Amino acid sequence: MAKKIKRGRIPRLARSIPPASPPPDADSLRFSFKYLDLVGNAKFSLKRCRDGYLHTFLERLRDLSRLTAKEFRTNRSRALRAHPIDFSETTEPQGFRALNEQLRAEQAWQFQLTANEHGRVHGFLLLDTFFVVWIDPDHELYSSQRQG
Repeated sequence: MAKKIKRGRIPRLARSIPPASPPPDADSLRFSFKYLDLVGNAKFSLKRCRDGYLHTFLERLRDLSRLTAKEFRTNRSRALRAHPIDFSETTEPQGFRALNEQLRAEQAWQFQLTANEHGRVHGFLLLDTFFVVWIDPDHELYSSQRQG
């Protein structure tokens, strides 16, 4: 027979429930497209993406989201090829021109999608979020001829 609970009383079991804790992947790398530059620079246009690019892109984001931001920053794996960008050594010495001054001051980063076929993704990290700015399927940021 079920025990009756008096109105207004919290059952003993309910009083002993521990507070919620964050899920184990609470500090996982996240991705944002808030600053994705779709029209500011033709070199980084979605029109340059070939068949299969979207699938590869999303697969890579899924895999990278299993890392923490710290793991992303410190991983020197050739498979990841994630590293800071020094814009003075690129075809875009002015960097992410479409961003405001404060965001342009953030360290820019890139990572590869695949070894060569699908190029790189360029953006910046704030805490645990990678903000995608340019999609570079043809490796235009580091092409052999500098463009001013």
